[in-house]
Amino acid sequence: MEEEFDIIESQSPSFDIKAFLIRVISYWKLFLLFIGVGVFIVYQQNIRKQQSYRLSNQISVEDDSNPLFTSNTSLVFNWGGVSAKVQTMITSLKSRSIHEEVVDNLQFYVTYLKQSRFRKDDIYKDAPFAVNLIDNTSQLINHPIKVTFIDNNRYEISINFESTLVKTQNFANKTRASLDVPLGEFKKQFNIGDAIKTPYLNGVIYILDGRSVSQGDEYFIKLNDFDAVVAKYRKKLVIDNPRNSAILNLSMVDVNKAKIVDYLNEAVKVLSEDQLNRKNQFVTNTIKFIDEQLDRVKSQLTLNADSLNNYRQKNKIFNLDDEIAIVNNKLTSLEVEKDDINRKLAYYASLKTYLQTSNTFTEVPAPSVAGIDDSNILTNIRNINGLSVQKSKYGSTVRKDATIFADLNRQIEGLKTVLLENISSATNDLRRELEFANTKIAVEDAKIRKLPKAQQKLFDIQRQYSISEQTYNVFLAKRGEAEIIKSASISDILIIDPAKDTGATPIDLKLSSRYLFALIGGLLPPLLLAFLLTFFDNKLHNPQALENLSSIPLLGVVGKNYLDSNLIVHLKPKSSIAEGFRAIRSSLQYFYKKHNLEGTKTVMVTSSVSGEGKTYCSINIATVFAMSGKKTILVGLDLRKPKIFGDFDITNDTGVVNYLIGQKKLSEIIKQTKVSNLDVITSGPIPPNPSELLIGERMDLLIEDLKKSYDYIVLDTPPMGLVADALELIDYVDASIYVVRQDYTKKGMINLINSKYNKGEINNLSFIYNGYDQKGKYGYGYGYGYGYGYGNYANGYHEDEKIKKPMISRVKSFFKIT
Repeated sequence: MEEEFDIIESQSPSFDIKAFLIRVISYWKLFLLFIGVGVFIVYQQNIRKQQSYRLSNQISVEDDSNPLFTSNTSLVFNWGGVSAKVQTMITSLKSRSIHEEVVDNLQFYVTYLKQSRFRKDDIYKDAPFAVNLIDNTSQLINHPIKVTFIDNNRYEISINFESTLVKTQNFANKTRASLDVPLGEFKKQFNIGDAIKTPYLNGVIYILDGRSVSQGDEYFIKLNDFDAVVAKYRKKLVIDNPRNSAILNLSMVDVNKAKIVDYLNEAVKVLSEDQLNRKNQFVTNTIKFIDEQLDRVKSQLTLNADSLNNYRQKNKIFNLDDEIAIVNNKLTSLEVEKDDINRKLAYYASLKTYLQTSNTFTEVPAPSVAGIDDSNILTNIRNINGLSVQKSKYGSTVRKDATIFADLNRQIEGLKTVLLENISSATNDLRRELEFANTKIAVEDAKIRKLPKAQQKLFDIQRQYSISEQTYNVFLAKRGEAEIIKSASISDILIIDPAKDTGATPIDLKLSSRYLFALIGGLLPPLLLAFLLTFFDNKLHNPQALENLSSIPLLGVVGKNYLDSNLIVHLKPKSSIAEGFRAIRSSLQYFYKKHNLEGTKTVMVTSSVSGEGKTYCSINIATVFAMSGKKTILVGLDLRKPKIFGDFDITNDTGVVNYLIGQKKLSEIIKQTKVSNLDVITSGPIPPNPSELLIGERMDLLIEDLKKSYDYIVLDTPPMGLVADALELIDYVDASIYVVRQDYTKKGMINLINSKYNKGEINNLSFIYNGYDQKGKYGYGYGYGYGYGYGNYANGYHEDEKIKKPMISRVKSFFKIT
């Protein structure tokens, strides 16, 4: 029997939408509570939260080349076009080195704070004072230093140390160290403008122009770890390159708008200067190379000039004749040509050595300095230089084992191989040109050798001087060209929109909008609770649910009893509960009449499990029969768990058990009660074999003898869902009543009695709905039409009294969740 009951009870209940909605309505107190808590939490968050803002600036990456020079004479190379430059700029903006320079320039590692109601706010430029840190000194980091102004000329710094070890940093070389400090508060006073020299702070505090301080003003200075600040702002900077265009949008989110503006603009400034320096690096290298050549040629030119003057004065020869002058000019021209070829050969030799021995190719001087005009060599040098610059830039932001380095090295090696082949080919051509020039020089030199020795010597000296002079002029012109290019060079970064605070609004959720989330958050928990309780709720909560679950007729509904006694009909005969039992009596009498039952009528009261009010209903049904003038007896046949004796103030020493085992006579076990016309037979001592006793011959004799003396016999039997005792008594009764209790009986229990009813194991069966509470969680409000009570229309007819509960009970019931 128990296994069958468990299987039936485990069936999953269907979801009752109507019950869910009614439960939701009944939780209005919880809704108010959760919404109130949510609004309170949001309010506390709103007054504590510091709003964040997003500001941005916009730049364009241009491909600016100097318009004063053609491609043949310009010393500036294009490193791959705008697209490559954009990627280089993005990489640069993400690099640590750029952010380190920005933080250093702005001194963002120094934070000025002011205590507000809930936090220390970063006031940045709103601070009326500033601190200049003494260079190359250690400063306390990550610990607020309180500055209290005593008057316009004096202030006090104080630091509260909660541990004996703190961190310091030298912001010149960025080195960190640990410092032992005494626990407690450090205080010291200074004059404004005086140098602060302590182990914790070294600097000078001064009042900013146009600002003033008042006595008692309190501020805080916090020096932060440099690398941590760099990492913080590096992470905050967002770079957007729409559609891979030449436009870059830089944005940042922070609680201080002025800091965002300064950081974004300074980042663009540093990037522009860095890019311009890299752009002019080729020209700078070239100027350095030209200066080295000018120094060499200038020394040679000075030496030749001195030799020429000394020789003229010593030999009194100042000019060559016209024929010799013509030969001299021609020979000088050939010598200049030869020197130009040698210069090219020297450049190629130097370039070859540089390519074979160097890992970077960012310091190659311009080929035009040596007069190189080979387009293949110019293009390859331009490309290899650009790749080298790009590789150098990636070195500070990308891991060394990244695939991009392997790709760049592969491209550079390929260009280097081609360039070396170009150099070899050009060198061979130059050597042939040099041999041809030497041949021409030999012819002209033979003409000079026919002159007198003095004339020849003067000719040689003058020729060396002319060659040096022309070479010096060439390098001087090249240097002027390079200087013009450098001065005319502009950054490829064009600022379209600088960062500016034009009334930025907080990007965080609007404070007023948060209350909507508080409302939603307050609604969800009770709704979820109601859903879960409804979904997993398998108890009966109203008579309608019982009628929907079973075809067994509902005999009546009994209200909830708030008295400590089960004798509600006897003690409160005018109560609505008493009227409910009278309605049940009328229904039973109608049933007996309909079935033409004469003589003594019997009724059995049972239930599914203990606690559903089976004994309570048995007592009161028997009472209403007795109060109608009918001689009634209540027999306690729940031999396993007897109860009925306590309410009648009688003992359970002897009872049915004593009769069934032959110890007592019927007259000895019948006990009178304080209710007129009502007698009781208690169950007596608990036997070891209750089922066997109930099916014995003595049970037949008991019922027969009782029918001789009483009009109504009410049998209080054990729960049918737990034991089989009640089924053994069906043959003795005319009608059976199955008690279910509101908010207690499980729906699965009804399946058990339905099964037995449908199989015909039990007939003439009706339900009593016990413990009905009209103001319960489902409160359908059954009224007079069903005979379940009179509802609110019964005022004046019933004497129901509301029992005032203790304060604690009322508070608990206010938030009762069922």
